[in-house]
Amino acid sequence: MASFQNVGYIRVSSFGQNTERQLLDVKLDKTFTDKLSGQNADRPQLIACIDHLREGDVLHVHSIDRLARNLLDLQNIVKQLNAKGVSIIFHKEQLEFNANKDADNMKASMQTLTLQLLGAFAQFERSLIKNRQAEGIANAKAKGIRLGAPSKISEVDKLEVIKLCSTKKHDKKAIALQYGISVPLIYKILATVDA
Repeated sequence: MASFQNVGYIRVSSFGQNTERQLLDVKLDKTFTDKLSGQNADRPQLIACIDHLREGDVLHVHSIDRLARNLLDLQNIVKQLNAKGVSIIFHKEQLEFNANKDADNMKASMQTLTLQLLGAFAQFERSLIKNRQAEGIANAKAKGIRLGAPSKISEVDKLEVIKLCSTKKHDKKAIALQYGISVPLIYKILATVDA
């Protein structure tokens, strides 16, 4: 008799985010975790997870947006797994896409509709976030706000570095050590003089 597995797929967008709250109370035989954006389905652990799953297995996912951030990828993944005989449970939305072809057609249709609506909202939300981010960056630039990490050297010290580099007596490595900066930063400072 074949044994079936309960497999978990967990995704966060960056290494700094915590995966512990996802599927916390679900007993899993194996877990696959990606620390990448969900903007496309080309994620190493998702691909490994799909390859690992066998007929009769159940894939557990915390929420729809953890599996995919666009509707087409979401539909394709669910369809691919159901075709393999794998059922999928989205715990937050309390949706189950059963691979069993004898399942209640009305219930399956309602769940498919719900998946499509929630998937469309997840895609829309991602689009809004990207638009707000672009607007914020444009507004900051228009106000003269510099983006990125603050400069590691003051304007006064930059002038001193330029002056020291103009004399052949000082080598760039020694100047970098003196000001607590890198040699590549010295070259960037010197490039602003030539510009």
